[in-house]
Amino acid sequence: MRIDKLSLKGFRNYEDLSIPFVPGVNLIVGDNAQGKTNLLEAICYLSTGHGFRTRKEAELIGFGKELADLEAEIWSYERERTLRAVLFSGRRPRQLYLSGVKQKTFAGMRGLLTTVLFCPEDLMVLKAGASARRKLLDDALCQLRPGYEKALTEYNRLLDHKSRILKDHRESPSLLDALPEFQNGLAHLGAIIISYRANYLQKLARCTAKFHLEFSGRKEALQLHYKTVSNIEDPLCGREELEKRLLEHQSSHLRAELETGQCLSGPHKDDLDVLLDGISLKAFGSQGQTRTAAISLKLAEREIFLEDTGEEPVLLLDDVLSELDPRRQDFVLNQIGTGQVFITCCEKDRVTELGKVITVERGKIKV
Repeated sequence: MRIDKLSLKGFRNYEDLSIPFVPGVNLIVGDNAQGKTNLLEAICYLSTGHGFRTRKEAELIGFGKELADLEAEIWSYERERTLRAVLFSGRRPRQLYLSGVKQKTFAGMRGLLTTVLFCPEDLMVLKAGASARRKLLDDALCQLRPGYEKALTEYNRLLDHKSRILKDHRESPSLLDALPEFQNGLAHLGAIIISYRANYLQKLARCTAKFHLEFSGRKEALQLHYKTVSNIEDPLCGREELEKRLLEHQSSHLRAELETGQCLSGPHKDDLDVLLDGISLKAFGSQGQTRTAAISLKLAEREIFLEDTGEEPVLLLDDVLSELDPRRQDFVLNQIGTGQVFITCCEKDRVTELGKVITVERGKIKV
C-alpha cells in the first residue's frame, strides 16, 4: 500500500499543491509552522475521514477559502485508485469520490488507505486520561473493522440522548419513559464494542510485549489489560453474555446516574492498563519507560494492520524523532525498513540517507 501522488487545493496553508512520493521513506523537512504536519493531516483525512488535530472540517479549509480539495493517487490491494474529498465552508456537506465515483459516505473508501499515525502527543498517551487511550483503540479499530465504527457511532448517538434524559428528567419527568429503550440499545451496542476491543487488545498485547522486550534490551516485560465495566470478568466471552452483564451494570448504577445526571455505566468509560513487570506504568513509570511503551504500541499497531489486511499501512511519524533520545531514534528508524513512511522533522541530519527529502516553506515545496 502506498501513496504515489497527493494534490491539495485550499487545504490548511496549501493553496495549490501536487507532489509525488516514493514508495519508501519520504522525509518532510522545514521550520515550524510551515505546513509539514498539514501534509500528514491531509493523508490522514483521506485514510480515516477526519483530521487528527481537529474534527471540525471548517478548520481544515484555508483562511478565506470556500472549499478544500484533497486527492491522492494510491496503490492498494494490487490496484491503482484515486481518493478525493472536497470540503466546503458553511453547512454544505463534503463530497467524497473513489476513482471518480461519488460516494454517499466515507464507508465506501474505508480501508483502501490505512495509516498508522505517531505524533508527539502519543509519546505520553499512557500517562494521559482514559479518553486518550480509548481514542488510540478507536482510531485503529475504525480502520480495521467497519462494523466497529458503525456500532461506535450509533452508541455515541444513543449516549447523547441518554445524557440529555439524565440531565433534564427533573424538569421533565416524562423523559424517563424512553430511558429503557436507550438502556437496551446501549447494552446491545456496548457488547459489540467491548467484543471488538477485547479481541483487538489480545493481539495488541502480544505484539506490544514483543517490541517492548526488544526495545528495553530484554530488561522489562510489558502487559496490557483491558478495563471495562466492573462486572465483566472476561471481555472475550460471547456478545450475548456481555449484553446481559451490561444490562445488570446499568441497573445497579441507575440510581446514581439519576442523582448525578451522568452516564456512569458502559464502554465509554473503558481504559487500558499498562504494566511493566507487574507495576502500573501510569502511576510509577518514568518518562523514558512511558515513551518506550508508547513507541512499542504504535509499532505493534502497524504489525497488526499488516497481519490483518495483508497490506502494510502507511506510517506517519509527525515530529516524533526530535522528541526521542538517540537510542530510541535508532530503534524506530531500524523498524521502518519496509513499507511507505512519512517523517516530518526540522533537522534532517540523521535521516537524509533514508529516502526522498521534501522541503516545505510557507505551504510550498522547495525544489
